[in-house]
This record gives sequence, structure tokens and C-alpha cells, in this order.
Amino acid sequence: MFPVRSAAPHPDQSPFEIIDGDPACGLLLLCDHASNALPSAYGTLGLPPEQLQRHIAYDIGVRDLTLQLAAALGAPAVLTTYSRLLIDPNRGEDDPTLVMRLSDGAVVPGNADHDAAERAARISAYHRPYHETVAARIDASIAAGHPPAILSIHSYTPVWRGNPRPWHAGILWDSDPRFAVPLLETLRAEAGLVVGDNEPYDGALRNDCLYRHGTARGLAHALLEVRQDLIGDAEGVADWSARLVPHLKQMLAEQPELFQIRQYGSRCAA
Repeated sequence: MFPVRSAAPHPDQSPFEIIDGDPACGLLLLCDHASNALPSAYGTLGLPPEQLQRHIAYDIGVRDLTLQLAAALGAPAVLTTYSRLLIDPNRGEDDPTLVMRLSDGAVVPGNADHDAAERAARISAYHRPYHETVAARIDASIAAGHPPAILSIHSYTPVWRGNPRPWHAGILWDSDPRFAVPLLETLRAEAGLVVGDNEPYDGALRNDCLYRHGTARGLAHALLEVRQDLIGDAEGVADWSARLVPHLKQMLAEQPELFQIRQYGSRCAA
């Protein structure tokens, strides 16, 4: 078993958290929205504390789920340690939603008047180091002869703009089917489980995290979304970890194509 640090480091120390694992397991776990913390210099971005407990600040349940999967699979993982409200690591550096001024009805005062210089400073201090670390982990695995499949862990609200979301989970992907389609099929085979195919979001987003580290590099990848009410407590996280681990172990053991570097292109608009 490989070590897993259970306490997230303070975001003033590092914008990312690394979980050690064995590259030979064939899997790299990513968690872009793991934390609702903010560096001390930014306070609460002018928001009342209760807003930082909402989904606008982070993906509820995903850090614990990622840690449990990493421990059970012996897989390396890279997680963020700061809130998506500071800067969103699942967006490209040129994305207009990289720093949100308004999120699900909440005005973010600390972002409302940010300028190009502040945006560049946040990219340099918080966004780019995370992605450089992910890239370095991938490079090391490839150099060791183990190109990894990448699984990114996210969560979503059970209700959006008054509309209940029927899916228990969703698999998001672009054009590479190697990881996403088998994972989608194996989860859909479970009785009573409703799993969306590119629902509740579309996985084709130019320059997002998996575009950058999966699509562009020809690595098999998938983004898993789990509904937040299902992983909002320790019991739910344990249930989903127990559900996912055997599926992932079987896929990693039986599908060698997951570890081959291949280009599939992208559905993203040029």
C-alpha cells in the first residue's frame, strides 16, 4: 500500500497536493476542485463563509473519494488545495470563466474587478503549478514505460436551476473512447444506477484539464462526475469507492489499450 496524506496542506504552502503511488498501476487520478480553501491574502474573496461551503467553491465529496481510490488502487494522484473561485484549474488559461465574477447567483466581490495583471498573477501562482505538476507526473510515468490512463474526479449538484438531475453519476469524454466508454458501460450494468453519457456536462472543452493532459497527449482518459448528495458524507464516499474500485481494477488489468499513446482528435471547436 502506498502512503496517502489525509490532511490537505494549507494552500499558502502549495497550490497542489501529491499522493504517492505506483506508476506501474497504470492510473493517474486528478482532482481539480478538491478544496474550498483560499490563500490568506485573499480572505474569503468578500463572500460570507457559508458561500464557501457551497458547490460554487469546490466539488463536494471529491477529495475524500479521490483519496480512497488512490489508497485502494495504489495509484498516484494530484489534487488542488485552493477554491475554484480563486481560479479554475479545469479551464484553459484563455477561458473567460477562469476567474468567476458571478457563480450560481453569487457575486464574488474579490473577483469582480480583477484585471489582466491579477489574472496573470493567479495563473502563475496557482493554476500553472498544478498543471506543471500533473505534466511532470505523466512525463515520469511515460519515461518509466508506463503511460497512464487518467481519471479526473468531479461532482455536481442534484438540482440545477430548479431542475432535478436524474443521473447518479456521469462520464464525460471527448473523442477517445478507450477509458470512458467501458467505464460508462460497466456502471450502467448495475441495477438501478442511472449514469449519464456526457451528462450533466459535455466532456469536450478545449484546453480544459483533460484536453491538455489527455486529448493533446494521446493518453486514455475519462472524467467521472458523481452527484453531490451521494458523496456528501463519509458513508456515501465509502459506498462509491467500493463501487468503483473493482470496476477500475478489472479495466486496468484487462484493457492494455488504456496504456497506449494514441491520437483520437477532439470534438472541440477550433
